[in-house]
Amino acid sequence: MNNTQDNKNPEKTHDLHYYAGHIQYDMTNLIKWLLLAVLTGLTVGFISSLFARALKFVTTYRIEHFWVFFLLPAAGLVIVFLYQKLGQDDGGTNQVLSTIRSQDDVPFHSAPLIFISTILTHFAGGSAGREGAAIQLGGSIGNQLGSWFRLDEEDRHVMVMCGMSAAFSAVFGTPMAAAVFSMEVVSVGIMYYAALVPCVISSIIASEFAANFGIHPESFHVVDIPDLTVETGLKMVLVAVACAAISIIFCMTLQGISKLYTKYFKNPYIRIAAASAIIIAITLLLRTTDYMGAGNNLIELAIEEGQTRPLDFFWKILLTALTMRAGFRGGEIVPSFCIGATFGCLMGHLIGLSPSICAAAGMAALFCGVTNCPITSILIAFELFGFRGVSYYLIAVSISYAVSGYYGLYKDQTIVYSKYKAKYINRHTRF
Repeated sequence: MNNTQDNKNPEKTHDLHYYAGHIQYDMTNLIKWLLLAVLTGLTVGFISSLFARALKFVTTYRIEHFWVFFLLPAAGLVIVFLYQKLGQDDGGTNQVLSTIRSQDDVPFHSAPLIFISTILTHFAGGSAGREGAAIQLGGSIGNQLGSWFRLDEEDRHVMVMCGMSAAFSAVFGTPMAAAVFSMEVVSVGIMYYAALVPCVISSIIASEFAANFGIHPESFHVVDIPDLTVETGLKMVLVAVACAAISIIFCMTLQGISKLYTKYFKNPYIRIAAASAIIIAITLLLRTTDYMGAGNNLIELAIEEGQTRPLDFFWKILLTALTMRAGFRGGEIVPSFCIGATFGCLMGHLIGLSPSICAAAGMAALFCGVTNCPITSILIAFELFGFRGVSYYLIAVSISYAVSGYYGLYKDQTIVYSKYKAKYINRHTRF
């Protein structure tokens, strides 16, 4: 009897050590990522808040002094010079996505380069967003922090995602969407759940830091949300299909303008100067400054007042493509918000559904179409518009995700699993 008990004790002891070892490993890993996430959230939150403050200042100055717009060619030449001399190895947002998939590395000088060049773009009135800068800022800083702490390659990729989430959250004030975006955008069909804890914690900290720094979260009041019926549901399906088509047109326009620039303006200095002249000419002909910058004023009019001009979405597509493919910096996501909101509002007027809810749903749908990130799109709708219109947002995002095909803003985004069946396809997006 005693021999039997003695034989069992070593097994119990082994089991105890085995489980204790796993618990210790898990807790050590959790503490490590909590500390790194806090550090990343504070660091990226501070720099992103400075970035958002600077953007607000230069935008206000440009609005009050229209003559600044005529400095667009000079600003473009400075940006090209900086990247020719200091950033020839900089691949923009695509490089950040490649880094997460172990195919590239984000150089630390990407952070100051994108900071300065995006400020110059907005100062001079280029049609561009700010999320591209935020993603590169956060990814570059996260990668550098991982290098300083001598993390292995896999952990450094998590740090890149952690930095992306923190920057996105600080600039937009949408911590839920920011936490998920960096895990969802790289490989469509796969979520990088290993980064969940650091992305969530860094996103929340960066958002709170930015709020205390005076960068208040964006939100819009959807003024008219009708009850969901068969009729209104079908009308929202129509809006979503149309927004998916516009998302494809936006991606194709970006690609087409890029090819035209490459064909006719091989020299980057001539290209950006010529593009600036075209942008200035179009803006003067249109006699409006509404298409400069990210287009937040058009988004607010469409969602909160249900007002838009018939061609607002078209001109925003064209001027954003002319700006971004010429060599200016910033990003295409916020312009896509503007395109979706204005086009959705127009569709609402045409089909007899609340222009306000159509603008909000259109914004989420078009964002989903160009990024292939349905979960992030839904969370952005919740954080920016509230939960009252949840049924419309879900319809718009899901339909747009299916109809938009394999187009996207980022050539290094990978469609791992098919959108239409449980099938592994592993292909890059069309852009």
